[in-house]
Amino acid sequence: MEQSELKFYQIAYRLSLFTIFYNVVEGVVSMMLGYQDETLTLFGFGVDSFIEVMSGIGLAVMILRIRRNPASSKGGFEIRALQITGSAFYLLSAGLLFGMIVSIINNHKPEATIWGVVISLISIVVMVWLMKAKKKIGKQLNSEPIVADANCTKICVYMSLVLLAASLIYEFTGFAYADVIGTAGLVYFSISEGKEAFEKAKGKECVCGHCES
Repeated sequence: MEQSELKFYQIAYRLSLFTIFYNVVEGVVSMMLGYQDETLTLFGFGVDSFIEVMSGIGLAVMILRIRRNPASSKGGFEIRALQITGSAFYLLSAGLLFGMIVSIINNHKPEATIWGVVISLISIVVMVWLMKAKKKIGKQLNSEPIVADANCTKICVYMSLVLLAASLIYEFTGFAYADVIGTAGLVYFSISEGKEAFEKAKGKECVCGHCES
């Protein structure tokens, strides 16, 4: 492995560790405050932070294995990372869909809490930076798993915007289903990204196994 490539993988590894640490803290805090304020949107936002943790762990493990086995083919490691990220997207979709159904059945109205606004604004700033950093390093390494993980972070940016918009729109207009409509878009996007991750993993399997597409 070349020195420059090793340096890029070191940066990617640090980004994955930051992803794990930040989302664990964000998830725990959001769930606690969401439960305390009886805010379903904020509580669900916290739960979904752990999906990003799952993708980050998969990426970190992939990078460690590549660094420890530089002479080995990266294909197998990247296939596993793509499958983990794809699974994370599908779990995220299921969680969001469940939250939508519960909100509609219970006619739940989002609460406009100061904590929801603060957490969403912090998350937007951090996740936009993290998404751009991952995409940049992913392109430099020509690594589809890292780019796929960046797309998972993009979902977190959208979720932060939904959390912020849901609270503000309800506060100013009283429209209770703003978060449900926004979440529906996130479900579609998550399923699409999950499917793409698994298709990329399958494509790598075919390349390694010399199968025809």
